[in-house]
Amino acid sequence: LLLRALPVGSARRVSRVLRTAPVRVLTDPLVATAVNAAGLWLLYGTGLLGTMLRSAPVHLLVSVHVLLTGWLATAAVLSLEPTPHRRGVGTRAAALAAGMAAHDVLAKTLYAHPPAGVTGAEAGAQLMYDGGTVVHLAVAGLLWRQWYRSRASVRAAALA
Repeated sequence: LLLRALPVGSARRVSRVLRTAPVRVLTDPLVATAVNAAGLWLLYGTGLLGTMLRSAPVHLLVSVHVLLTGWLATAAVLSLEPTPHRRGVGTRAAALAAGMAAHDVLAKTLYAHPPAGVTGAEAGAQLMYDGGTVVHLAVAGLLWRQWYRSRASVRAAALA
């Protein structure tokens, strides 16, 4: 959408940036999912949560990080845009499953051992688990739909 909205010269510059090695690595579903999960584990497993709760700038940075890495992981798994070096559906499904596991284990860990000084941590962990399950199932459904549609075109080509 961005490339279509920009003037041709600007779109070409953005396209060059999107083809660079660092962007290619970050948009790999295995890397994007790992960055997302690692960020959540660092947030809740270190003193960063307490710092975030006391400092508005840190809170803003961490919130933006969580939002962007979640978006990046979802975009990398679904891979809706045509991208060079796109991973297959099996690899993207494995990345989604690993991300689901990391998210769910973190939610259960937070429920069993809430961070010190955080009120309502059990309810937050429950929301993290239940909400994450809904989102993960929706993403899995969209990924399955992509796979099924791609298989339908393969079957149609085989019949022709």
